[in-house]
Amino acid sequence: MRNPPKFTSLGSLGQVCRLGLATRGDSNLQAEDVLEAIERGVNYLNWCGHPDGMSRAVCSMAPQDRAGILVAVQLSARDAGAAARELAEIQEQLGTDVIDIVTYYYVEHEEEWARITAPGGAAQVLEQARAAGTVRAIGLTSHQRPLAARIASGGRLDLLMIRYNAAHRGAEREIFPITRKRGMPVVTFTSLRWGALTRPTPDDPPDFRPPSSMEWYRFALCHPDVGVALMAPSDHRELVENLNLLHDWRGLEDGQYAAMQAHGDRVRRHAGNFL
Repeated sequence: MRNPPKFTSLGSLGQVCRLGLATRGDSNLQAEDVLEAIERGVNYLNWCGHPDGMSRAVCSMAPQDRAGILVAVQLSARDAGAAARELAEIQEQLGTDVIDIVTYYYVEHEEEWARITAPGGAAQVLEQARAAGTVRAIGLTSHQRPLAARIASGGRLDLLMIRYNAAHRGAEREIFPITRKRGMPVVTFTSLRWGALTRPTPDDPPDFRPPSSMEWYRFALCHPDVGVALMAPSDHRELVENLNLLHDWRGLEDGQYAAMQAHGDRVRRHAGNFL
């Protein structure tokens, strides 16, 4: 795609910049780093659930500044009681009564989804919260594409969060046709394949230099079925490098795109077993 849009609509959640920001348990991002990302145009935040720079940044924002910023969180609980407690803790730590997006975190087995959706399951709490307006949208995070596709087809989700990068392109066959048909937004993570895409492989052609992190986010965002691609920088330096994409927003020529796909295939062969 030569001219990918910079913004997309997430349905009732409104318009977002397609480059989102996530934190991890080992992230060194400070509150001022997160606020810098917001100032430069990022308005989709995915919080890891541990007190960190992102949670401090969200808590520090005045209501008028918070408007237009979407905050997504992950819910680990599978039953209603634990879900109610976890949701209350999230609201307290973020200093808000309303959470924009809550995704069931890493649902990897059918049995987990059955437990979530059974009477007394976590879905009971989240769907009640969505009806009450204290949760605006419900999503699901999973590595298991066939499972995620089946759940997405069931009508209980507003959003899907899945892995997608040049080495993990199975979503193009197994996820995107489903979400496209349903008009369901997709948020993607692991755009760098844990950094492997930025490093050489033994099979690289002569003079090949792996593209930078920023270019791999560009690759993901060139796919029209990717709503938001999450970056997860470790520190301020990596954040600034990634944010440069917002000021150099463009697609990839066909030859560049094909070369990056080919490198993804090489990384897939050499970087270990994964789906």
